[in-house]
Amino acid sequence: MSQPADSQAGVRLGLRVNLAQFSLLVGVNALVGGMVGQERTVLPLLAKEVFGLQAVTAALTFILAFGAVKAATNLAAGALSDRYGRKPVLVAGWLLGLPVPLLLIWAPSWGWVVAANVLLGVNQGLCWSTTVIMKIDLAGPERRGLAMGLNEAAGYSALALTAYLTGLLAARYGLRPEPFYLGLAYAGLGLGLSALLAQETRPYVRYEATRHGADTAGLGAEPPLRQIMVLTSFRERALSAASQAGMVNNLNDGLAWGVLPLFYATAGLQVGRIGVLAALYPAVWGVGQLATGALSDRIGRKWLIAGGMWTQALAIGLIAAVGSFWPWAAGALLLGAGTAMVYPTLLAAVSDVAHPAWRASAVGVYRLWRDAGFAVGALLAGIAADLAGLAAAIWLVAALTGLSGLVVAVRMYETHRPAAQP
Repeated sequence: MSQPADSQAGVRLGLRVNLAQFSLLVGVNALVGGMVGQERTVLPLLAKEVFGLQAVTAALTFILAFGAVKAATNLAAGALSDRYGRKPVLVAGWLLGLPVPLLLIWAPSWGWVVAANVLLGVNQGLCWSTTVIMKIDLAGPERRGLAMGLNEAAGYSALALTAYLTGLLAARYGLRPEPFYLGLAYAGLGLGLSALLAQETRPYVRYEATRHGADTAGLGAEPPLRQIMVLTSFRERALSAASQAGMVNNLNDGLAWGVLPLFYATAGLQVGRIGVLAALYPAVWGVGQLATGALSDRIGRKWLIAGGMWTQALAIGLIAAVGSFWPWAAGALLLGAGTAMVYPTLLAAVSDVAHPAWRASAVGVYRLWRDAGFAVGALLAGIAADLAGLAAAIWLVAALTGLSGLVVAVRMYETHRPAAQP
């Protein structure tokens, strides 16, 4: 009996036929997102109120450490996944994430918090990158935008919910230790699911490679990582445009994580309401990706990305311009919508262009640049805030975001052509 067109030796591409494993990975990535969410409301306030850090640049060192380490680990995760398999990388990421909430609970000095965020960066780089790669492996080319939308929606919805819950816990019990108990639960559950139930997805890559055709980039079957880095970062128009947009997008996220809670607190907002604002933005971002990822499969990637960057620029400017809770909430909602337009679409665009043989490494390079935005954002916004004030730092990031959208509009070509209608 002949095998289906999309199967070989029991391997079949697509969301429906791989629903059980895909759903498990969605759940695992929700736990990965929750590990970051435990910090979003509490840590900037902890820096100021518990450890007495007054300079914004000093207070944002935890984001700088997190972003730099996560960026480098993303690159390693892609290369290691191509060489050794996806599952071992995923399990290793969870093992390294287990100490993070304990370090945050017990930290006697700010240096311990920074060390915890080094481990958190490794955890996020290994676990989030690998769940992205595994879902790309399973989904196949036709529904890749939807797959990325589901993945990122799970991670950022859990991040938002955890940011909200930790804000409630901090308002009721204090900044430590209760808010970080959630992180302990996430790490234990994530490790158990990954070690016991997650399956290796490299056979799906090998099968897709047989159907993909020639590598139009001309890198061959097993190109060195150096060549993939140059292509993804600079040479290939769509990949390089996606890399810079990803960096600026996470520069925005670093601003929302580290600067905006301080901006709201300086205006007199209470911690519970800061927690609501900290949750609104990633909540809209998370849920919105359910629609935008699938939409990019229908209308293409380029203009969703450019439009999303411009929407974020408008939202950040609004937050800087107003001075009370409800206008800030409107800005947070708009920022989440713009980020939802961009986030899964960038991943899908990179996957469109990269050959299956080196796709995991290309995703790792893209995520290297994207998550370097955390470190760049923390450094840039911190220096700007210390020199000119928090509002000036927010306006600067708004301008950079608008410029990034222009780069996408000029440099990127459309990477995904929807199937022709009969």
